[in-house]
Amino acid sequence: MIKIFSTLFLSGLAWFGFLADKPTPPDWNRFTKVVLAEGLDEPMEMAFLPGNKIIVVERKGGVKIINEKTKEVLDAGFITVNTKYTNKQGQVREAEEGLMGVSLDPKFATNRWIYLYYAHPKESKHVLSRFTLKNDTLVMASEKQILDVKTQREECCHTGGGMTWDKAGNLFLTVGNNTVNPRQGSSNLVETPGKENEDDQRAPGNTNDLRGKILRIHPEANGTYTIPKGNLFPVGTAKTRPEIYTMGHRNAWRPSLDSKTGFLYWGEVGPDASKDSTWGPKGYDEFNQAKRPGFFGWPYFIGNNFPYKKYNSADGTYGEPFDVNNPVNNSVNNTGLVNLPKPVPAMIYYPYGPSKEFPQLGTSGRSATGGPVFRKADFQTAPRPWPDYYEGKWLITDFMRGWIFAITMDENGDYQSMERVLPDMSFSSAIDMDFGPSGDMYVLEYGSAWFRGNDNSKLIKIEYNAGNRKPNVAASADKTSGALPLTVKFSAEGSNDFDPEDTGKLIYKWKITDAKKAIVANLTGKEPSFTFKTAGNFTATLEVSDTKGAKNSLSLPITAGNTAPEVEVELEAANQTFYFGKEPIGYKVKVKDKEDGDKIKPEEVAVTFDYLPQGFDPIEIAAKQKSADDMASYAVGRNLIEASDCKSCHQYTTKSIGPSYQAVADKYPNTPENMTYLVKKIKEGGSGVWGEHGMSAHPDLSEVNAKRMADYIFSLASNNANVSKLALTGTIKPENPVYESTAGSFVLRAAYKDKGAMKTKSLLNEKMIVLRPNYLRPQDLNGSFSTQVISTAGYSFSLIGDKSYGYYKNIDLTGIKEIIAFVQANARNGAVGGKVELRIDSVDGQLLATSDFIGLKEFPFERPPAGTNMVEWNRNRSSKAKLTLNKAINGKHDVYLVFRNEKAAKSDMILQLSEVGFFQ
Repeated sequence: MIKIFSTLFLSGLAWFGFLADKPTPPDWNRFTKVVLAEGLDEPMEMAFLPGNKIIVVERKGGVKIINEKTKEVLDAGFITVNTKYTNKQGQVREAEEGLMGVSLDPKFATNRWIYLYYAHPKESKHVLSRFTLKNDTLVMASEKQILDVKTQREECCHTGGGMTWDKAGNLFLTVGNNTVNPRQGSSNLVETPGKENEDDQRAPGNTNDLRGKILRIHPEANGTYTIPKGNLFPVGTAKTRPEIYTMGHRNAWRPSLDSKTGFLYWGEVGPDASKDSTWGPKGYDEFNQAKRPGFFGWPYFIGNNFPYKKYNSADGTYGEPFDVNNPVNNSVNNTGLVNLPKPVPAMIYYPYGPSKEFPQLGTSGRSATGGPVFRKADFQTAPRPWPDYYEGKWLITDFMRGWIFAITMDENGDYQSMERVLPDMSFSSAIDMDFGPSGDMYVLEYGSAWFRGNDNSKLIKIEYNAGNRKPNVAASADKTSGALPLTVKFSAEGSNDFDPEDTGKLIYKWKITDAKKAIVANLTGKEPSFTFKTAGNFTATLEVSDTKGAKNSLSLPITAGNTAPEVEVELEAANQTFYFGKEPIGYKVKVKDKEDGDKIKPEEVAVTFDYLPQGFDPIEIAAKQKSADDMASYAVGRNLIEASDCKSCHQYTTKSIGPSYQAVADKYPNTPENMTYLVKKIKEGGSGVWGEHGMSAHPDLSEVNAKRMADYIFSLASNNANVSKLALTGTIKPENPVYESTAGSFVLRAAYKDKGAMKTKSLLNEKMIVLRPNYLRPQDLNGSFSTQVISTAGYSFSLIGDKSYGYYKNIDLTGIKEIIAFVQANARNGAVGGKVELRIDSVDGQLLATSDFIGLKEFPFERPPAGTNMVEWNRNRSSKAKLTLNKAINGKHDVYLVFRNEKAAKSDMILQLSEVGFFQ
């Protein structure tokens, strides 16, 4: 008896000791988000400088240095880059490319070298260059062009641009595929002559091309590079590039190395297909690991080596799937080896919809960024390293979904599990994420809108506080722009501190500064007010302190003297959520601006109408919208020129007394230096550049208006062309492109950027109406309870137990008379059948309809015939739960579908849902 007790007692001690040695997850409230800089202009990548400074590169060419102590943002230089694509039709679209990446030399402390990856301003190539950084300024004359990657500039997308280093001083560089996004969202396998940009076999699948690769080189002191041992192809191998470490990438983004194992990690952006189809699998984004050099599948395989099918460009048909055990590249556009290495499957892969393998990742848009592997040994002298719990875990983030997950791997480095990190925090498009020398996690947030500087673009760090925790700051204002005098009520509501002794004792201080950072006012309290009597661009910074002196801050931009424009879009259609068929819909755009008044001209308003396929790439839509915005903005400059005396000496495209505006644009690239020069020339005049005739001065012209005129002149460069935009009134036709087998959505957008007022910046406002097809998928549900995803030939949701439900948010029910839920009650799948209730605004909300009982129905197990329209196939195999509304409902509501069977057990499947139709 005593012996048994002793054994159990000792075993218990051993078990307790094992638990005590195993790190436990930290409390989330010990992590604090600290904002270091805001309002960056399309930040792309960051690197850490000595002295608590971070260097950030911006897509349009800006190089910024952020002083973490003072929070100053310094201009370190500007790289002239290309930011446009011009297609074969002469249309100019905004490009993903520009200044894309930055990294410090491992010996930066002594040699001051940094590496930049950018799109050459004139030649179709991406360049890896080395610069010297001296006194926080780029020495432009120090540039050493190390590596060129030839590209095409006709079509979007994918640039890569991420960099990291190993302990031997080898540089890893990610390079995108530089290929068209196919409209059907699949792989790129078109070999038709003249459509080389639609064939990824010419780049990611080509062993003799640097695109669609991760390169590994050793930069040398003289500005050249050598090839380290251990790459995918030894030096001298015919039809290969020795720089290649891994190949078969669509868009490998932010790479990182595990300092202990040397394994390489990165996020990989996948194609847009929302479902499996005749050409192959649906689209997946990936998080990948390379333990050694290898081929990662694209364009032949994706995810867990799911194969695409061979494509016959001559007749547009698809053949057999590619062989995962014997991949070959027989494309006419291939200049490399025919036989490729066996592909490496993705470590983690996930579609737009629910993932069976990795359900924690949720559903939404996707754009896998990447992230670092945490090793405590890398931060032995750091003041705030993250806790031991994260030792050896890979921290990943997704640009679109705004989360961070920690990936746990086993002793071999293989995937084991994942868990959400900081679930209460979200990030505005995390484009880079890494640990800094302080041990803090830094996240570079691009912001919410593509191709523009966003107010919510920022650099933040996440501190782990083992002791006293910093306050969490929330700041808001009842208005952020308006005419003088402008009275603004500020609020710190939502600010808090997780240390109990600080509850109710936080100190709130507000500092208002002008554009030159001069202090305008100091305020105190949780909800102070201030009246701006002087026009200008201001910043209101809230600083919150706790009882131990720990501080945190957050800033808000305020524009006094200029009211943001009001933009309204009116549709003649009664329903503002759905389109029904292809009938044209009338629209009207109205713009009001207090300061601009009746000076707003139609051409200054950007109006666009775009088709969005299911699982669309928002970058392409944003590129078109940005072009339309630019055109509207340039129209302001043209109107100023028309009202001046400039046209007496200058014509738009032909030489007069002075050069044409187009000739000026061709001579001077659109850079900050040339903008300053041209503005000065417009205001002060001059002679001797284009001939003997002098240019008149315009001293009364404001600098803002001179810049608008210069912007318009720059827009006339020969490599620019207009993108069509719509009139303020007209009709739109919601007609799906012929290549789309399923209905997508349409976006009608109007935007206006005002002319500024009283030395304030111009303010842009926009209004968008999204028209959805009147058939919605289960994947479109905004939330659900007690559901299980079933993967079939299409998709179906299983509703489990009585009162299980799903709901769609903000659905306009105006004119809707009936809703049909397409469901199945298949006994073979264990369904028991049931009714469907239609309720609004909550699961217990107003009951508008109840369907008949949907009884069991046997569906024979069969595969759809080749070429079948899967939408129609699923509808024909479904029962129709008809929900006829018992009263007319107007306006937008949350629509709940509640599945009922009071006799069902909690684990019983009531019905499977495949689609929901809304009908007038």
